[in-house]
Amino acid sequence: MRRETALGGASVALLVATSAVAFTTGRATLFGIAWVAFLGMTVAGWFGAKTPQDRPHLLVWGYGLSAGAMVTSAAVFLLPQAMRQSMTFGGFGVATGLLVGFAAHTLGHRLAHMDLPFDRTLAELTAHAVSAGAIIGIIYGNMELGALLGLAIVSHKGPAGYAAVHRYVGRGGDWTAILLPAAGVGVAAIASSFLGLPASDAVRGVVFGFATGVFVHIAMDFLPECELGSEVHESLEHHDDAHRLLDRLRVHAVASTALGGVAVFVGWLLVA
Repeated sequence: MRRETALGGASVALLVATSAVAFTTGRATLFGIAWVAFLGMTVAGWFGAKTPQDRPHLLVWGYGLSAGAMVTSAAVFLLPQAMRQSMTFGGFGVATGLLVGFAAHTLGHRLAHMDLPFDRTLAELTAHAVSAGAIIGIIYGNMELGALLGLAIVSHKGPAGYAAVHRYVGRGGDWTAILLPAAGVGVAAIASSFLGLPASDAVRGVVFGFATGVFVHIAMDFLPECELGSEVHESLEHHDDAHRLLDRLRVHAVASTALGGVAVFVGWLLVA
């Protein structure tokens, strides 16, 4: 626990240093996205540590809003950019992103069978945060985009932090360990934003398509599953009638994902 807390503190210091670089080099949008991701994940993690173990509605709405926002943002802001660069290579990029996202998610479960020096869930969350941050940085470093896309993409950091800390604290861990993945998003995003892509339409089509595929996969993975054996079902272990509550939560799952998509649409109308 002390090792993970120390790593979290060091990562926050690194985020402060890279944020200073972002601010002084005109990367104000990335600066804002990095700190929104950090604060969202940290605050949600703190709430996850304080919330009783029987609050499934919070989990469903957090995941649903984020998933709906991410699917909509990837389809509206990233996919057209990939297709504009190259219809064919952009399509290959989307397919590659989806398949790589699936492979990373599936093979990541092998961590459960490894003797790691820190919590497996936090290790997976950190790896996910750094990779997502790196893609965000490359996109913003090579395109003129507003903050709405980035904010929608990192919106899932809040519920992810909430769920991870909720489980971690339940096993006796300290919630401050969430600082490591929370800061990792911004550090990776700011660092990778200095990577310039070639002017080739094919390369840019693949890169932007890949980003689209990855973020769609992440969004689909965050869709709240109200099925037996799901994370939502596990949170109902204290309820006597879990099956009936799952049926009600399915309505919340549909409503939350729809509202997440509508929120991005409204945001686009306000800034367009």
